[in-house]
Amino acid sequence: MKISDFQTKDVINIVDGKKLGQVSDLELDLRQGRIDSIVVPTATRFFGMFGGGNDVVIPWRNIVKIGADVVLVRLDEAKAYRTEEAEGVGR
Repeated sequence: MKISDFQTKDVINIVDGKKLGQVSDLELDLRQGRIDSIVVPTATRFFGMFGGGNDVVIPWRNIVKIGADVVLVRLDEAKAYRTEEAEGVGR
């Protein structure tokens, strides 16, 4: 599967049925050669360029199912949100 295939799928949290958005990025573990997590921008961002700086980072272990149109995830905690400032982006 290509990253572009991920970016066209909606991400749905099965805990509350909420649509989180679409995958914007992947975090990779280059040493292990695997995907660590998927990154979904919040609704306040416009194509990742404008707006607030919160992303939902979903660990790979929280992905329940990857379907033809959606990625189902189990996200119980609000700690999955992070700000770009906390990550040091934009310096």
